[in-house]
Amino acid sequence: MRLLVPRLLKRNAALIFDRLTNASNYFSVTPLIQKGFEFLRRTDLASLEDGVHEIQGLDVYAIIARGDGVGRERAMLEAHRKYLDIQYVIDGTDVMGWLERDFVERVKDAYDAEKDLEFFYDRPESWVRVPQGSFAVFLPQDIHAPLATTQYVHKAVVKVKVS
Repeated sequence: MRLLVPRLLKRNAALIFDRLTNASNYFSVTPLIQKGFEFLRRTDLASLEDGVHEIQGLDVYAIIARGDGVGRERAMLEAHRKYLDIQYVIDGTDVMGWLERDFVERVKDAYDAEKDLEFFYDRPESWVRVPQGSFAVFLPQDIHAPLATTQYVHKAVVKVKVS
C-alpha cells in the first residue's frame, strides 16, 4: 500500500496509488468501491471495447479508453464531485498529476453537474507514474491530470458514485 502525501496540512490529503493485488485495502473508502475493484480483478479488460461498461447501473461504471497521452504540459487538471475515479492502467504507463482542491486558484471550465466535470488552469503539485497493473484513486477533493504520459496507454477509469 502506498499513500503519497504531498501536504499534511489537511486530513485526507493523500493520493491513493497501488497495485490491483492490494485493492482490498481500500474497500472502506466508500461502500461501492469494492464493486469497481471486483470488476477490474475479474474482467478480461484487454478484450473490452473502448467505451462505457455498466457495473452497477450509473452508481458504478467503467470507461475503457486507449491512445497516446498528451504530456505534462498539455494535461489538464480536472475534478468530479459526484464520483471518485479508479484510474487503472491495463497496458503501458500513465503519468498523472495531483493537486488538493483547497489549493486550486484558477478555474478554466466551471463545474458542469450533468457531466460531473470541471477543469482548472493550475498545475499539479505532484506527479505519479502509474505502470501496467497499478491504479490511482482520485476522490472528489483530488484534482487530477490524467494522460500526462507522452506514450500509448490503455486504461480503465472506473467511476464510483460517492454522493
